[in-house]
Amino acid sequence: MSALSFDPTQVFEALAMQPVDSEGFDAAVVEGGGDTLHCVFLWGKDCYNCNLFKQAALLHQQALRQLDLKWFQADVYQDVALGRRFALHGVPTFVFYRRGKRLGRITGWPGLPQFQAAVAKLQAEA
Repeated sequence: MSALSFDPTQVFEALAMQPVDSEGFDAAVVEGGGDTLHCVFLWGKDCYNCNLFKQAALLHQQALRQLDLKWFQADVYQDVALGRRFALHGVPTFVFYRRGKRLGRITGWPGLPQFQAAVAKLQAEA
């Protein structure tokens, strides 16, 4: 599968990623809590590395669903304020929240095993 042979927005549907923006971020992600770990995928249109994640996510969607994350997504090329909020130096970036607290972030797509390990560590610290 080449980097351009798929619709990059398919991953949003596949993982039930809810769109967020700078105006509604706190209400949706931070205050929309519970015990479920929230993962915000910050990306940019035509970002090669973002598309690598999207492609990998489509190939490994079952494994990513098994992580029991509530997914959100935002194009920070379009929503510059949200990118500034997290002082992004690159995308993709994944930011994690639980019960209103920011727990950490991953910059870049490290690959499925490393992503799974990072999520497992955050979930174990609950």
